[in-house]
Amino acid sequence: MVSLPEQKKSRDARPAVSHHDPYPAVTVDAAGIVLSHNEQAGDLLARIDVGAALGEVAPAWLNEAHLRHTNGAGKELSAWAGGRIDGRPVKALAGPGADGAVTWWLVGESAPAGAVRELARERARSGLLQELSSELLASLNLERCMAVTVQRAAEHLADAAVVVGMGDGHSFPVTRCADRGPVAQERVVLEPGQLPGLAEALLGLPSVSSRWIDPGQTPSWALPDGFVEDAGDIGSVVVVPLPGHGVPAGCLILLRHRREAAFTPGEESFAQLFAARAGAALSIARSYARQALVNEAMMRDLLPPALSRVHGICFSGRYRASVAGDRIGGDFYDLYPADAPEAESVAVLGDVCGKGLEAAVTAGGVRQALHALLPFAADHARLLTLLNKALLSSQRTPFVTLVVVSAVHQDSRVRLRVSSAGHPAPLVVRACGRVEEVPAEGTLIGAFDDVEFKSAEVTLQPGEVCLLYSDGITEARGGPLGDAMFSEERLRTVLAECAGMPPEVVTERVQMVVAQWVGEGRHDDMAVLAIGAPRGNRPTTEETTEETTEEEQPPERGTV
Repeated sequence: MVSLPEQKKSRDARPAVSHHDPYPAVTVDAAGIVLSHNEQAGDLLARIDVGAALGEVAPAWLNEAHLRHTNGAGKELSAWAGGRIDGRPVKALAGPGADGAVTWWLVGESAPAGAVRELARERARSGLLQELSSELLASLNLERCMAVTVQRAAEHLADAAVVVGMGDGHSFPVTRCADRGPVAQERVVLEPGQLPGLAEALLGLPSVSSRWIDPGQTPSWALPDGFVEDAGDIGSVVVVPLPGHGVPAGCLILLRHRREAAFTPGEESFAQLFAARAGAALSIARSYARQALVNEAMMRDLLPPALSRVHGICFSGRYRASVAGDRIGGDFYDLYPADAPEAESVAVLGDVCGKGLEAAVTAGGVRQALHALLPFAADHARLLTLLNKALLSSQRTPFVTLVVVSAVHQDSRVRLRVSSAGHPAPLVVRACGRVEEVPAEGTLIGAFDDVEFKSAEVTLQPGEVCLLYSDGITEARGGPLGDAMFSEERLRTVLAECAGMPPEVVTERVQMVVAQWVGEGRHDDMAVLAIGAPRGNRPTTEETTEETTEEEQPPERGTV
């Protein structure tokens, strides 16, 4: 085929659909503006120019045909239009372009039939490339993109197609399909040197002509099920690299039966155009898959942990991010189980300044620092002081408020040591329905050099719960008018109704009521963590009397 002279186009204009043809060609966008044209079109249409309206530089019949194509979405339209230019009969063939643009090839009535057929074939190829790009870019799933590539290639380019993706040097993802057959995908241990041109294609080197490939050397892993009985029935093979963004995306193998004609140079050239479109989409899908894998790995470290019973103590947590659909944010909680039942397990709930991903990353850094400081957990004041120094040394970390609780199960009770660093005080739900505030106070972390903390001790009888919560709960705005805070008073009312309930019910109930209060309105991150004494073993009469006597007396300083 004859190559077109270089088309004229403005710096910002979209070029015409790539083709090789000696006839006048002009690309026009959906608004009727000329985007580009070749020299032959300039000779035929004297006034044509990039940026001009087609209706002003071309005959009315061509402009009307263009309007029919751009405004006839979903209609069956003829690809051909006809009329006269300077008194000579001319036929125009429409080819699809990007963003609704159309490329028109202008053929004189005296053109040979072979040239007309070649134009029609070129139009079909341009349409195939456009459809392939649209279908591939509609999905960012790598396996689906490979499946679409082999299906389209087997349907339009060959009798069967195989895509070999980028592997680890030992095994490679292989996708196979015969024309109108099922798609098979698997990971195959293979040696690229088994098929001529395969090793080069996987390196992104230019493809080898099919004339230099012996079809009989086609390995069994490259044969789709039901295509041929063995490689001896293959007539021609093409191996084409799939170019990606900076690195190869794999290679495309095209197969034909022995009874079919060999691949022509023109068909191999078109296969390279096909592979370029497919390779770009596969490269994007592969990058997305890698990024998703990295995000998932990072997300696992930032997500709140799953909580359950540890050494006779019940733990439950619930989290709701400020942004709908997000799973992480600036609030966090953690549980560090003790190695032995007689040792203390440590629970933490905190809130860093900010929202969204940046706050979640900051929270992740605070959690890592807390984990490193666990050996000092027996002394809450020392642990919090060391954490404060660590955060002050990091200029990127904003202030943090948090509550630290050390819990141990003794007899039928759970004894807690609670320390607060500028965080809302935890609330204890007694079996009788009374809600008490834990008198733990302290300075927020990461803001001041001098910090002070006052701890408190709490004893939970069977069925009683201590709730840690972030200010996103009490400061959540909603209600009938959408502007009232949920408040600690409402939280106490909800907790009083949860008397005797296990921790997992308490946390679920609190989150559900607050979610109903907020409705569709905006809110901060919301986190709750409940610690409870199981109801399995009730205290003896003597223990009950003793505990009741203690509760009737005014609590000592620092105890509940």
